[in-house]
Amino acid sequence: MSCIFIRFGKCNLACPWCDTNFNQFERLPLSRILQKVRSFSAKNIIITGGEPTIQPKLTALLAALKAEGYFLAIETNGLKNVPPQIDYIAVSPKRAYWEQYRRRHITAADEVRIVADENVVDFCQWVETHIRATNYYLSPCEINGEMNLLDVITQLGLLNTRRDKPLWRLSLQTHKLIGIE
Repeated sequence: MSCIFIRFGKCNLACPWCDTNFNQFERLPLSRILQKVRSFSAKNIIITGGEPTIQPKLTALLAALKAEGYFLAIETNGLKNVPPQIDYIAVSPKRAYWEQYRRRHITAADEVRIVADENVVDFCQWVETHIRATNYYLSPCEINGEMNLLDVITQLGLLNTRRDKPLWRLSLQTHKLIGIE
């Protein structure tokens, strides 16, 4: 399935492993974004960041895209509500901000994806009881070119022990593994 990515350049968190280069963004008016989107044949759009839900013109953008028949997915940290135009929600809560999630977070998503920058087993167990989702994923963290894949596999084993059906799965950013940024 081909997708168009719309990446925003502002976030309400400051994760050290974030792959968004916040210094390389160009502000575009809604008309220019729509023009760029229309130049592709894909009808699936992934809104990502930074953090899309804090963008002041997100609602207008989503309304315009929805009116043109696009399927809209969002990748969010889950601290703010997701607009109703969204068809698919991928939430990526961050353990370093656990106290913020205890106070406020979205409660349902299509998928949960946690970047395992440290031991996140306890956080994952909390998330699975507070955010209903169809799929739960654990992703390795890459810092300074090093990926903690074996550590993540160990944590997956701990999370899925004593379950009839594993709940948590491994999610890899294949483009990073093969050297495409």
